[in-house]
Amino acid sequence: MTINLNGADNAASDTATSNNVTSHTVISILEPLGVPDAALQAELDTLPKDVTVRSYDTRPRDDDELIERAKGAEVLVVTNLPLRRSVLEHCPKLRTIAVAFVGFDHIDLDYCREHGITVSNCPGYSNEAVAELVMLLTLALLRDVKANDIAARSAGTSDGLRRNEIAGKTFGIIGTGNIGRRVAELAQAFGARIVAWNRTPRDIEGIEFLPLDDVMRQADIITVHVSSTPQTAHLVSRQLIGLMKPNAVLINTARGPVIDNAALAEALNAGQIAGAGIDVFDEEPPLPADEPLLHAAHTILTPHIGYATDEALDKRLHELFANLRAYLRDGTPTNLVA
Repeated sequence: MTINLNGADNAASDTATSNNVTSHTVISILEPLGVPDAALQAELDTLPKDVTVRSYDTRPRDDDELIERAKGAEVLVVTNLPLRRSVLEHCPKLRTIAVAFVGFDHIDLDYCREHGITVSNCPGYSNEAVAELVMLLTLALLRDVKANDIAARSAGTSDGLRRNEIAGKTFGIIGTGNIGRRVAELAQAFGARIVAWNRTPRDIEGIEFLPLDDVMRQADIITVHVSSTPQTAHLVSRQLIGLMKPNAVLINTARGPVIDNAALAEALNAGQIAGAGIDVFDEEPPLPADEPLLHAAHTILTPHIGYATDEALDKRLHELFANLRAYLRDGTPTNLVA
């Protein structure tokens, strides 16, 4: 199978088929997957020969371009590109959406259910990458890496820069799915006590499960690992942030809306908590100038890089194409979320 990787503006113009055979199934990869062309081609070669694939190496500039790219496709592939009703209603042939991402709150699931469109995701590829970023942000906050870097670059010394260790601290984990459990393992290796809250009861060795209020009260480090749903919107609310210890730090590598970020910024600026490490926001970067966390004290911000390692994106590519092959084989992708 061959594929166009040039991202032509006209979706019809960049259709490629194997051996010039008209495909029965059109797959449109609507945005870059972040992997080398050779790796993508190797996965494409595993698909049936009568499949047409369109791929783009840029994100669409607007909905009109997105609709043009999606035109005529039975299968759409996205990472974190929003697919809302206003776009999907222009896709009458659409049968499945393959999300090359863990989160899927950027897909209009209600529309998909109404129209019999299945949705799959890639749930396991970023476990290690995100868990390691949690530890990086935690260490950077506890050891005040930003201040130390400034001191070293400005002929400073270590005076006044004595900070804290993870060992002996209480690590609070909100959501103990695959990533939350991996964070627990890493935090235990550092010598931390682990407390956690989960929406459904769990029994995991080495983790003490508590009500959410108690996790917020007891933990020195709090890290969030829940999906973004209507039920988890502002789960970490102003009231819960108010329960945190003055020396506690909050880490979010999950989804932005699960935290009341305006309330978090206020707490940081008021010195009510010690710091925050944030990789996800209410919207995808680039962030608007009025994003409250941009102007909050004692923060380390990263532009949604938790999943972005070479190793994770390679795993994601394999998971994505396993979903696609399952759909092409029997009409049902693996890792269904809707």
